[in-house]
Amino acid sequence: MIGLHRLEGFYWVARTGGYARAARAFPYPITQPAVHQQVKKLEQELGLALFERVGKDQMQLTAAGQRLYRFAAPFFEGLPGVVRAVQSGDSSGTLIIHAAPLFVRHLLPRWIQRVRRAHPQGRVELVEMPQADVARLRDGSADMLVDFLPEWPEDVATQRVGTLRGFVVLPARHPLARRARLTLAQLGEETFISYPTGGIAHDLQMRALAEHGIRPHNMLSASTAESILGFVEAELGFSLLAWIGDEAPRWPGVAAIPLQSPKVEFPVMAAWRKDMPEHALLDAALGCAPKA
Repeated sequence: MIGLHRLEGFYWVARTGGYARAARAFPYPITQPAVHQQVKKLEQELGLALFERVGKDQMQLTAAGQRLYRFAAPFFEGLPGVVRAVQSGDSSGTLIIHAAPLFVRHLLPRWIQRVRRAHPQGRVELVEMPQADVARLRDGSADMLVDFLPEWPEDVATQRVGTLRGFVVLPARHPLARRARLTLAQLGEETFISYPTGGIAHDLQMRALAEHGIRPHNMLSASTAESILGFVEAELGFSLLAWIGDEAPRWPGVAAIPLQSPKVEFPVMAAWRKDMPEHALLDAALGCAPKA
């Protein structure tokens, strides 16, 4: 009989790719040597090598290890959600949602209100995340993500809950601010205020500019939509913001004009693991979700 704690050590090493990283990722305090011993004793019990070393604290699964990991991973990844459901003491349980700041403010409040009305005993925890992290679904720390990704992995199910539409935002006193339509070429020489490099939001801004033939000469960056709007209000430049639904961003001292020819639109998705255990409150949330 395989000891569960030894299988747990194997799972975390397989998932993180090393003993030190596994010790840090464990849901409770444990030392690196203890994790190493768990794996070694499991290999002795099975009479098989489960890992091979490919670098300093870099372990790679053998064929046997891969087969065992495919069996063990769904159990350990689904366990946190099951524990929360058992501890909650009711059929609704707890639903943990991770979402980008824009959706936390402008999409989820009324949505959660509908869920609470349908399931008053349920508990919803909303966590603001700057970028979608599918790993949070896989390790059970989130039940649902609400965000945009260019491509969702195959082990994740999705339901469209909204649409991001592109708007040009510029100072209200700008000479072009009163126009119902404008082209980005008219702003091509001005400072562009972007999201920080390395994130999806920045990449989408750059893609939209490229589609309109614009390559900014001067740029500033800000980490949130609110910060960008503040920079625009201070007349430091203009920007492109994706906003939820048809309503334009509203901010004192800022004009927002829909981006035209070509329009920029991105689907907003609710996402969850295809193999997650039955979750009544997740089902309720999807049933109450906004219609895209």
